[in-house]
Amino acid sequence: MTAVPGRRSSTFTRLLRHGFTDASAAERLLDSPELAPLRDDPVLLEALGATADPDLALLGLVRLLEAQQSPGARRELLDTLISSKPLRDRLLGVLGASTALADHLTRHPDDWQALVMYEAYDLHPGVEEFEAGLAEATDPVSLRVAYRRCLLSIAARDVCGTTGVAESAAELADLATATLRAALGIAEAAAPEDAALCRLAVIAMGKCGGHELNYVSDVDVIFVGEATEGADETKAVRAATRLASHMMRICSETTVEGSIWPVDANLRPEGRNGPLVRTVSSHLAYYQRWAKTWEFQALLKARPVAGDLDLGAEYVAAVQPLVWKAAERENFVSDVQKMRRRVVENIPVGEVDRQLKLGPGGLRDVEFAVQLLQLVHGRADTSLRSGTTLDALGALAAGGYVGRSDAAQLDEAYRFLRSMEHRIQLFRLRRTHLVPEDEAELRRIGRSLGLRTDPVADLHREWRRHAGVVRRLHEKLFYRPLLDAVAQLATGEARLSTEAARERMVALGYADPASALRHLEALASGVTRKAAIQRTLLPVLLGWFADSADPDAGLLGFRKVSDALGKTPWYLRLLRDEGAAAQNLARVLSAGRLAPDLLMRAPEAVALLGDGDGGGLEPRSRAHLEQEILAAVRRADGAAQAVTAARGVRRRELFRTAAADIVGSYGTEEQPAEADQGALVDRVGAAVSDLTAATLAGTLRAVVRDGWGDDLPTRFAIIGMGRFGGHELGYGSDADVLFVHEPREGVDEREASQAANKVVSEMRRLLQIPSADPPLLIDADLRPEGKSGPLVRTLTSYAAYYRRWALTWESHALLRAEPVAGDEELGRRFIELIDPLRYRADGLSDEAVREIRRLKARMESERLPRGADPKLHAKLGPGGLSDVEWTVQLMQLRHGSTEPGLRTTRTRQALAAARTAGLITDEDAATLDEAWVLATRVRNAVMLVRGRAGDTFPTEPRELAAVGRYLGYGPGHAGDMLDAYRRTARRARGVVEELFYGTAER
Repeated sequence: MTAVPGRRSSTFTRLLRHGFTDASAAERLLDSPELAPLRDDPVLLEALGATADPDLALLGLVRLLEAQQSPGARRELLDTLISSKPLRDRLLGVLGASTALADHLTRHPDDWQALVMYEAYDLHPGVEEFEAGLAEATDPVSLRVAYRRCLLSIAARDVCGTTGVAESAAELADLATATLRAALGIAEAAAPEDAALCRLAVIAMGKCGGHELNYVSDVDVIFVGEATEGADETKAVRAATRLASHMMRICSETTVEGSIWPVDANLRPEGRNGPLVRTVSSHLAYYQRWAKTWEFQALLKARPVAGDLDLGAEYVAAVQPLVWKAAERENFVSDVQKMRRRVVENIPVGEVDRQLKLGPGGLRDVEFAVQLLQLVHGRADTSLRSGTTLDALGALAAGGYVGRSDAAQLDEAYRFLRSMEHRIQLFRLRRTHLVPEDEAELRRIGRSLGLRTDPVADLHREWRRHAGVVRRLHEKLFYRPLLDAVAQLATGEARLSTEAARERMVALGYADPASALRHLEALASGVTRKAAIQRTLLPVLLGWFADSADPDAGLLGFRKVSDALGKTPWYLRLLRDEGAAAQNLARVLSAGRLAPDLLMRAPEAVALLGDGDGGGLEPRSRAHLEQEILAAVRRADGAAQAVTAARGVRRRELFRTAAADIVGSYGTEEQPAEADQGALVDRVGAAVSDLTAATLAGTLRAVVRDGWGDDLPTRFAIIGMGRFGGHELGYGSDADVLFVHEPREGVDEREASQAANKVVSEMRRLLQIPSADPPLLIDADLRPEGKSGPLVRTLTSYAAYYRRWALTWESHALLRAEPVAGDEELGRRFIELIDPLRYRADGLSDEAVREIRRLKARMESERLPRGADPKLHAKLGPGGLSDVEWTVQLMQLRHGSTEPGLRTTRTRQALAAARTAGLITDEDAATLDEAWVLATRVRNAVMLVRGRAGDTFPTEPRELAAVGRYLGYGPGHAGDMLDAYRRTARRARGVVEELFYGTAER
């Protein structure tokens, strides 16, 4: 092409505008004699510019024209190229996407005519059409040529967008089927004697079996052989083995036309060490006795494709029942998960980030997750038994096993990643799953996927986005512990018929199967998505409920929660998709009355049971609680509304604490029960105490703001006493407190006292108003003079009283005093006031020790309920809380002034400090600690089970069993629990007798 510089510049610019990267080379190619008739045709440039790589497409076109064997053939190609848009798009599309197919067209220049046809049947060919395309192949070389010709048509439809990635993968699988049949035919023609001896079936596995093959992939197969009528079985299997081996070589060996693809038979029983061909009975014997979990997973995609199709169908029918029983195998889900993790771990470090198939967020993640869901749920739901990943994913979504949104995102991501994989392999027709690093290759891939603005950057962004979606959803679906539980159900239980439900509930110990069945029918009947999801969850939940002491209560609670929340989209999604939520809910609902009662008052708190954001079951710090409550108080209109908000937070946090305690005590299938019982007690005590302190702080702020604005006329502090001050509150504990105030400068003491008393009165009233929230009872009976003394005193009044009138029991009680709310500086000064009183420099006199002993003895005799078994009373009985606490506190009163470690309000810390100081032996300290922890756990258990506080074991059998489950005793072992408690308490009482009732000098 001879042109003035201006014209050259114009052509050069047009080429760049159409996507050419080497416009100079493109100009030279356009000037070649082969393209002379088209050098000024704008249609050609437009068509080239629409390809993935215009430079590559132009070069391939010139090579194809050069390869034409006559001027007439060249002219026919050019005329058809310009006049037929379908050919133009298909041919140039292939030339711009695949150098390997361009090479094939150069070697076989007439094969472009395979792209001319544009009939309806040509758009979606199947096995029959491909068999016709391969019919003339009589040897490995001609088979390869015919195979590439058929592949050319598939690639053309693919790159032009005539077919989507799923359809292209299906066509590639159909072409593989036709190729295997043709190769077997060639092998049989070469050995007719062997063909006469045996029946040989070729079973496609993997992506070929799943009808979703890549452009270049091993074709996984299993061979099944049987003798023909009258033939010896041993000889027949040998003959079938020779035919199978020859068929594999025909496809795999390299010839002048290259190879087709490797045929891989390593998925057969015993892998490469096992016989290549087995009979159906031999296959069955292996699978029934020796097969591993992954082998059943592989059989999910088994499909007869070549040879004796009747024999192939017989094989599939024989092994399919074993496939759908695989989920019953012990450790099935964990085996599949471990296998997936091993695949990732074996990827070379330098390739992990480029692995499109095996890396995190890759194709294999989608396939494994879908297959696991199929094997677990497909036992009872035959609609899930597809070997094709996208079809199976659609069926899982339709059945409610996967969320619609999750399924749609996975489907989109899988299609994108498979499209990338196809384009990468199509370029050179090489088996690879690595994303290239070369920018030109990335540009070609991006453009082929429709990313034309900035192909490289856009490709990376879309790839990472889809991989991120897969990684997130794969972990959500594949690692759901819920599946593990479903997989352990007996056959037929993943979907419950009415009769199956009744039988199972009776077998699992439901006390009222008729009522339970009504709840079940209400939950599972209907055609709504909610019902479908609940039908999936119920088989697992019923088993978890039955693992508790009161399965009926668990099922009833689940119905109540579902009735309250079933219409909210997040609730069932939480249970289905958040790993621990379903089992945690089952534990909480069936462990007793307290936690379900708290939950029913505000069912949205069920969100705390999940694994996601929102804090889960981890206790919140006092600072966070106080911050939330004070913020609610500021927003409220009046004290009553403010305290209602504070009590609502308290209810939610009590539920969080109770749920965490129950889950930690019972354990889950992923996380065993907490072995350190003391840690459980400490967590509950600290959480409830912090919550109580934050609630009092918010209530105090609300009352002051409502009555006096920002400033109360007197400084005001609340001092925690007893278990509250010791950070050892239980679920049913009152808040023992002292109130102290100090008039502000210039304020009359009478006015200050009236204000302080009004604050206390209003706080107590607001915290006890009947409502959906549990009341918080404030007990100030440990104040000076007890119930007879003033409810609130000034700091000066406390000082005067303690200096003149303080009794021994009051010094004793002050060991637990700790500021919990109000004026911090006033609280600190109160502690400075009482420290010399509770940690006396001269210790305790003998008379004071005797008085403490008399007081404890009188308390035991007077306060122990009539008719109660003292040996089982967790608070006042021998070896109970009172015994341990008074013994520890006696050591604090005696030695607190000289042993700083004893100056703590917490029982277990003081006991540990006494051991460190040598005041008690390690063995005795461990005995007392064990008894105190157990007694505290018993009281917490009684409250959780009965919904009301108690210090003795319940007498009702089911409640007693529930306490036993909380304490770690299985069904039928309530007697063992009581015996263990008596032993522990008896040992502790022995230590108490020596340390508390022994010599005064000890």
